[in-house]
Amino acid sequence: MVRVIHVFILAGLICCLWPSALQAEPGRSVTDASGRTVQIPDQVERIICSGPGCLRLVTYLQAQDRVVAVDDIETRRRTFDARPYALANPQFKTMPVFGAFRGQDNPERILSLDPQPEVIFKTYPSMGHDPVELQSKTGIPVVTLSYGDLGKLRPKLFHSLRLLGRVLGKPERAKAVIEFFQEHIRTLEGRSADVPAGQRPRVYIGGVAFKGAHGYRSTEPGYPPFEFVKARNVAYDAVLSEKEVRHSVVSKETVLQWDPDYLFLDLATLQLGGEAGGLSQLKNDPAYGVLTAVKRGRVYGLLPYNWYTKNFGSILANAYFLGQLLYPQRFADLDPEAKADEIYDFLVGEPVMSQMDRMFNGLAFERLPLD
Repeated sequence: MVRVIHVFILAGLICCLWPSALQAEPGRSVTDASGRTVQIPDQVERIICSGPGCLRLVTYLQAQDRVVAVDDIETRRRTFDARPYALANPQFKTMPVFGAFRGQDNPERILSLDPQPEVIFKTYPSMGHDPVELQSKTGIPVVTLSYGDLGKLRPKLFHSLRLLGRVLGKPERAKAVIEFFQEHIRTLEGRSADVPAGQRPRVYIGGVAFKGAHGYRSTEPGYPPFEFVKARNVAYDAVLSEKEVRHSVVSKETVLQWDPDYLFLDLATLQLGGEAGGLSQLKNDPAYGVLTAVKRGRVYGLLPYNWYTKNFGSILANAYFLGQLLYPQRFADLDPEAKADEIYDFLVGEPVMSQMDRMFNGLAFERLPLD
């Protein structure tokens, strides 16, 4: 009799437990940029963003209200700041900090956050804390993103935007952002596509930031704004481009040998201070004074290309200014500063062009005073 009772009890337990055993694990799975399958909640309402540009992409998707903490670069107060997403969201400066910039995450700090994030997004996964280890230490899903660019790596950027859209439940916004980039690039390229090769100015940009500020010899061989308006970037090297090498430091002698028609200065170089940056070098180094562009007053300031990695909105804004400057008849119908604000308003929710320009002494889209 006891054995029969035990059998009935066991059968009852199996009946109770069997439906649960048949149920799938809660949530859903996504494949991240590293090819990992990551289990995430059905609804993701609380997140943190690790790595350069990660918070920028989340802001593009209008999901910054879901961020519960930031890395320490967001809380710094500096004279210069060329990150439109941060200027449009001053609340980031007072939020809890979960780790250091460039992906140096602190698992203990993350576990102490209240409320806890449900997902950690991470760009540049090989930089800083390993995403697999971070997920193991925190028990929080880590979804890696490939930041990409607006050049050859554009498909990777668009894939990451779509992935963010799936995780955050914002696929339509992700689609709208992708179409926004595509439409602007088509417009820029369309206005300049039929410019005869002999009429395309030879150009050079110096002072490009890369993991910090640099002087005038720092450049970008694959600088997208030049490509969009078919300007001839004298620093372009097809071999380097195919290898997806972007940032380069060239010799002063090489710049002198190239002698471009127009010179441009990435205003990120102003971070180095009055005597150290690219503007000071252009003003005070007599070697640069012999360049044709300097003699003819064809030296202009552009919004920073890199500031905690690539500023996609500023890349488009710079391209419109370049188009109007180099081909005034083809871009006569637009105001570059108003166009910049239109771009920023869509991407980050605020027209921050004038605020950013003030930080850089009003030199954006202006002829530089080299006298």
